[in-house]
Amino acid sequence: MRLWSLHPAHLDRQGLTALWREGLLARAVLSGRTRGYRNHPQLERFRAQPEPLAALDAYLAAVVDEAVVRGYRYDRGKLGPVLVVPPVEVAQGQLGFEWQHLMGKLARRSPDWYAAQQASGPPRCHPCLMVVPGPVAGWERGNASAPATPGGSR
Repeated sequence: MRLWSLHPAHLDRQGLTALWREGLLARAVLSGRTRGYRNHPQLERFRAQPEPLAALDAYLAAVVDEAVVRGYRYDRGKLGPVLVVPPVEVAQGQLGFEWQHLMGKLARRSPDWYAAQQASGPPRCHPCLMVVPGPVAGWERGNASAPATPGGSR
């Protein structure tokens, strides 16, 4: 599961579609409608919000908005009412880590999209997030400085 801190406009077609599907899975987890992925570290930042499900719905609404811009039809009805929620903080280090991760994916599977993103200037964060100073999140896989979680994985 990858709930990108990057603006959905940076994602290629496959990435945007995967984000939508994984976001809906995260929504099912936070709603208590599935037993899988309950302890997934990507959900920590939403669980830390005063209204986790409302924060995730606001996040996913921005994904739907990007889909509309591209002519895709994601079902906004799968979300609850989209409320105004406080922005979720994301550290600058996390945003940079995700940018490098995404650029690696795009270079392999969507070279034209990769080139366009490289030319678009610095990465933007998701509209529901607010960049703050700091390192890569402790929950991030591949973060060598993150402590191992129970079970031996990062």
